[in-house]
Amino acid sequence: MGTLTANLHAMMAAFYRPTAERFKIIIEAKAFPSDHYAVTSQIQLHGYDPSVCLVTIAPRQGEATLRTEDIIEAIQKDDAIALVLLSGVQYYTGQFFEMEKITKAGHDQGCVVGWDLAHAVGNVPLKLHDWQVDFACWCTYKYLNSGPGNIAGVFVHENHFNDKKRPRLAGWWGNDKTNRFDMAPLFRPSEGASGYQISNPSVINVASLMGSLELFESATMPKLREKSLRLTAYLEYLLITKLQKKHMEAGHFEILTPSNPEERGCQLSLDFPEKMLTIFDALQSRGVVCDERKPTVIRIAPTPLYNTYTDVYYCVSYLEEILDQVFA
Repeated sequence: MGTLTANLHAMMAAFYRPTAERFKIIIEAKAFPSDHYAVTSQIQLHGYDPSVCLVTIAPRQGEATLRTEDIIEAIQKDDAIALVLLSGVQYYTGQFFEMEKITKAGHDQGCVVGWDLAHAVGNVPLKLHDWQVDFACWCTYKYLNSGPGNIAGVFVHENHFNDKKRPRLAGWWGNDKTNRFDMAPLFRPSEGASGYQISNPSVINVASLMGSLELFESATMPKLREKSLRLTAYLEYLLITKLQKKHMEAGHFEILTPSNPEERGCQLSLDFPEKMLTIFDALQSRGVVCDERKPTVIRIAPTPLYNTYTDVYYCVSYLEEILDQVFA
């Protein structure tokens, strides 16, 4: 249903219900900008002040990624938090959060816990039902290959399936399928996440996503994850063995993404304090398709569905060649 940010709004309309006692939302300080926009506007729509209600968590001084214990501490120390809304995989650093532990900590504190899985779906194993996640949203144009702006998705835990009193943004496509064409003015939601749908999707969008999902079904996520772990480990190994002495120790770049394979997907974020765009353009000119995130990060993601070990080898070889020229 919908698109990612629209779905975040739809989920928050239902699951962010501030009260006099609980009215805050906790997110990452460096969450994707549209998440900041959506959360801020939801707080304002309820008549609250974002400077009071928006709680952001950042890594410790001198560290690039968030520690799970710091996230949990931030949740536990503030009884006014109504909603915990984090990203499964952090877009800038590539950190894969310990979703199960964080979700449990939020629930133990009486919070609703939702996740933005834009960079996690199709990338890392997800067990949203088993982890008791209240809701999640994702796009399909990153690892699911459906194209920018294509149809997105939501998850709503079955614990909420029969919660008929929870308000939601209602629409034609969310009405019970068995009586939709009765054309009654009273909204009767379908069971589960389907009851949160609003408008019918574009057939073209659905078809392009289906083409990708058929490949995922054939390949299976366990096998893709196994290859992803090996590809990313190979990328990390080459970066360290080929570039550490000449360039990493010289401060030309560092790897922001955690080295623990369980704390990352297939993305490694490389931080270049100087000349990031020059390096990025040089990689692109050599046929290395990656992306940049200002101010200083290049994200390299050897995607297991279509990337090879040879791709990884050439990527690092080209990067070495470029760095040798830039920092000659």
